[in-house]
Amino acid sequence: MSDFQELIGSFPKTREYIRDFFVYGFKTRNDFTQKSPRTYDNERRRLECWLAPYVRKDHASDGSNISLAIDSNLLDTNPLFGVWKTKSFTDNDIVLHFLILDLLQDGAKRTAEEITDSLLTNYESLFDIQIVRRKCNAYTKEGLLQKEKNGKTVFFSLDNTLAVWIKANENVLDALAFYQMAEVFGIVGNELSEQLDHPNRSFRVKHNFFVHTLEDEILLALLDAMRRKSAVELTIKGVKNKTVVTASCIPLQIFVSTRSGRRFLCAYSRRKRRFTCFRLDSIKHVAALKQTDSSEQSEDAAEYDRLLYKLSQNRTKLWGVSFQNDEGKHFTDRLTMTIQILEPDENYVLTRLKQEGRNGMITQTAPNTYQYEVETFDCNELLPWIRTFTGRILSLSCSDQSVERRFYEDLQTMYQMYQVTEV
Repeated sequence: MSDFQELIGSFPKTREYIRDFFVYGFKTRNDFTQKSPRTYDNERRRLECWLAPYVRKDHASDGSNISLAIDSNLLDTNPLFGVWKTKSFTDNDIVLHFLILDLLQDGAKRTAEEITDSLLTNYESLFDIQIVRRKCNAYTKEGLLQKEKNGKTVFFSLDNTLAVWIKANENVLDALAFYQMAEVFGIVGNELSEQLDHPNRSFRVKHNFFVHTLEDEILLALLDAMRRKSAVELTIKGVKNKTVVTASCIPLQIFVSTRSGRRFLCAYSRRKRRFTCFRLDSIKHVAALKQTDSSEQSEDAAEYDRLLYKLSQNRTKLWGVSFQNDEGKHFTDRLTMTIQILEPDENYVLTRLKQEGRNGMITQTAPNTYQYEVETFDCNELLPWIRTFTGRILSLSCSDQSVERRFYEDLQTMYQMYQVTEV
């Protein structure tokens, strides 16, 4: 039996467990049915090693459950950044990492052969030249080293320009501290701040969605595909049914919920010939689809621009992230709501209707009576917002009869729940 290892080689599996512990902390050991109990125990122990101050254990009748108790209002950094710093490595990996970076600190350009010789001369460390070359190429791909080709000779160098510039402009350190708390890829700001020994002492974010940093690896691959205007193949695991499917699409934009922080990929499916949105936390892998030649790349770029323009037009009729209703129809529906607002004491309700109604049209039809009309792809997305006006709604109608029926059925259920006999 192999020993438990705190560090990991593959991140996606651990990402799922950490998300479950963070979001669904009420689960016990028996609730994790996707993997073996031994896998659960290993992931739980890793979580306790990485995030010990934030781990909470509650006892239930069928066992204990582990959860993460993190209050963003009190923290100067995102504790989940630590998960990105847990990759396993071999002895050669860690030795080469420090020796190569230390050797190239002078900014000089060296070939793989020269680096190998210098490692032996300066550090008395003997490595095979192919191992050194592979490590330098890997660091070039990750952006740690620069690669330059002169004829058939390949040179590697370390660019310290950014670090030198940051040290010369100390105000940037506060910007990095703010960036790690407030923006995507905050791990970048966190890493630079730690390397420059400048902890965040100035900023706290009252409502911060820490868990979404676990999706940054997926987000980076999608943004790279958008930059290249290329199609991708997504591996998606259903949030509810846990089935794994693949989908080929053209990624266009990233939507972010201001309420939950949840992020969505808005893409175009050529097979279905429509726009669709995928939750980033359901995407497990992103694979770029290769173009065959430059002419095909030009055609794809032209198509990409056309799709972006079409999306900008459709977004005016998008309430949330759904481009179709429950019946799978892709055309828009119209919802009309008549509400009572007692003026002037309840003018704040009218103000809220104007601010939150998005692209809807508001018309006063009688004293203290207003009509709100909106045309959107999926009127189901309006219902949670519509329900907040319960008690003021005089009538509601929708061209999608299922939405109208659902609204009135929910009202009847509420009346029965509160034993209201006359309405």
